[in-house]
Amino acid sequence: MPLLFQWQVNGEDHILSVNTIRKALNEVIEAAQLTHAAGELLDYQPHDFRRMFITDAIMNGLPPHIAQVIAGHDDINTTMHYNAVYPSAAIAAHQAFIARRRSLRPGEEYRVPTSEEWDAFLGHFERRKLSLGTCGRSFGSECVHEHACVRCAMLRVDPHERPRLEEIRVNLIARIAEAHREGWLGEVDGLSVSLAAAEDKLAQLDAEQDRRSAAVDLGLPSFPKVAGRVSDRPHVW
Repeated sequence: MPLLFQWQVNGEDHILSVNTIRKALNEVIEAAQLTHAAGELLDYQPHDFRRMFITDAIMNGLPPHIAQVIAGHDDINTTMHYNAVYPSAAIAAHQAFIARRRSLRPGEEYRVPTSEEWDAFLGHFERRKLSLGTCGRSFGSECVHEHACVRCAMLRVDPHERPRLEEIRVNLIARIAEAHREGWLGEVDGLSVSLAAAEDKLAQLDAEQDRRSAAVDLGLPSFPKVAGRVSDRPHVW
């Protein structure tokens, strides 16, 4: 059995009862004469060791959400109740954990960027601005679609640019019809891909508009509505 406390009885594995574990624990405490400040023997329950483990793990830098997974808690608040430390101690332990992580990483990652590197970083965001919206590619990456932005999944279309996107769609339909008339089958294939991408972008805009329109605006009460209310309760002077 995948259990920590078990023993064999008549050749079969059996789980130890809580009372058996508690009795063995008390015998160990008595034999070791473990006492608290008042001189009396310590009183431990088996469940206390979960609290000890979680407290010690978080104090040594284990993120609380990882401790939650290890303990099998559905709610992280349960884990934090197990963690018998004050918030200031938890913050200090987390800061120490971050300091240890940084000490293990190359110092090159924490140097001050040069002017050229900073300009390149800012320029990346300038180059993401497109006529139809914004390109979502990450810093330091090149355009993998050769600037065929309508086809690119990283293009985030600005809703205000919907008329421009509709013009592109109409233009693509006309070009596909021309290609069919002239027998340019290669052009038909390429333009059809662009047309499908444009229609997909329009569908995304429609879905976003539907999502926004479905939201219910509760509004805020104006002062006259609040001040104009009258209470029938008698005044107590």
